[in-house]
Amino acid sequence: MNRNLLYCFILLIASCNTVEKGSPSVFFAGEIVNPTSKYVVLQKGEEVIDSALLDTNNRFSFSFDSIPMGLYHFKHAPEYQYVYLEPGDSLMVRLNTVDFDESLVFSGKGEDVNNFLLDVFLGNEKEEQIVRKNYNALESEDFKQKINTLREKRINALNTLNDEGGLSTNAYTIAEASINYAYYNYNERYPFEHRKHAKDKKIAKLSDDFYDYRKNISFNNKQLNYLRPYYDFMRSHFGNLSYMTCSHKCIIKNQKVKNNFHFNKHKLNLIDSLVVEKELKDNLFRNVAFDYLLKSNDIEKNNEAFIEEFHRLSGSNRHIKEIDDLYLGIKNIQPNNKIPNIIVNNISGDKISLQEIAKNKKVVFYFWSETDKRHYSNIFKRIEHLKTSKPNYTYIGINFKTSLDSWKTILNTNQLEAKNQYTTDDFEELTKSLIVYPLNKCIITKDATIVNAFASIYGKI
Repeated sequence: MNRNLLYCFILLIASCNTVEKGSPSVFFAGEIVNPTSKYVVLQKGEEVIDSALLDTNNRFSFSFDSIPMGLYHFKHAPEYQYVYLEPGDSLMVRLNTVDFDESLVFSGKGEDVNNFLLDVFLGNEKEEQIVRKNYNALESEDFKQKINTLREKRINALNTLNDEGGLSTNAYTIAEASINYAYYNYNERYPFEHRKHAKDKKIAKLSDDFYDYRKNISFNNKQLNYLRPYYDFMRSHFGNLSYMTCSHKCIIKNQKVKNNFHFNKHKLNLIDSLVVEKELKDNLFRNVAFDYLLKSNDIEKNNEAFIEEFHRLSGSNRHIKEIDDLYLGIKNIQPNNKIPNIIVNNISGDKISLQEIAKNKKVVFYFWSETDKRHYSNIFKRIEHLKTSKPNYTYIGINFKTSLDSWKTILNTNQLEAKNQYTTDDFEELTKSLIVYPLNKCIITKDATIVNAFASIYGKI
């Protein structure tokens, strides 16, 4: 679509959907070039507000008689992005999925705050690389001054926009928070990132006012719950607090936590004591549970104690079933248990269970998907190496989220042994039963009995 046609389209939409000044109604529409889905879904937090089917020209529209002001997300699978809406808005968006975020442009009533939020989002991605270098290069006071200078530059740009466009109080608050919490997060991460490059590998001594911004943070602002810089800050903040206040029982040895159970239990209690807004608290609790259960690979006794503490503090958590399912899945793949009897398909389309595949031999199960070519290319190379260095194992690939034709093409292109490759139609069952995280994990079995369900394909087999 050339620029003149785009302007005509915007004027046509605007004329058909005029929103009177002071009206509570909201109109949000747009065009998607190279669509990857038939729908656009509008969400507020985790709640789906509405969905719109793309028409023959790849355009969509939402129209509401009234809608609460605030931050929303629009999703066009697999991508998504913020959109801020408030009564009276008549907003247009255009994007190309080949370059989703970078091609996105808002126009119409409500464009100022949305284009600003998008600029902050894109700026944060670029700035992250610069800040990462400063973690290493700068001492704490110089780093703090650098971050403050960057933050003030963006705040000044926001104030200029506000003076020119007159943002609503709520829109200004969201935009300001998107700036502040990104820079607050850099400060929270600084001691640990700096330690990685320090010669003595110790946490740097910080001035008494290094965290002076903490007196301005809010634990009870529902509008910010799904603002990415705010949530990322909260994760870093509670990790920081837990480390700094838990040095005895957590057994911090060589500046690193050794008792992950106590550390994460302590983090749950800190979140419970400080966070007021329930949805934020639920989400942070979920993050801690996933982080502990998936990454620590702790003993079963500690996992059970952690879940008991989780239920005690957050028994009404909106994610409780998801956490319980994860815990049960981990419990079921402990050593000496039989590998879960998941059904997969072979190259001929026949169904077979993992227990059948693994009986009477030593097996390494690994996982891959067409969605990450770099990952599966590296995995295939690693498997070829292991076949030579560890020939007493059979290496079984389990594929997911790949069409049948693509799967077969990848097998042929990479000259893989089809007899040792399987695919699944039920990704949810696979991930729930085998805890396929991280993707570099592998499961080692002997005669269908689990030896190690949390091994790394790049580690010791």
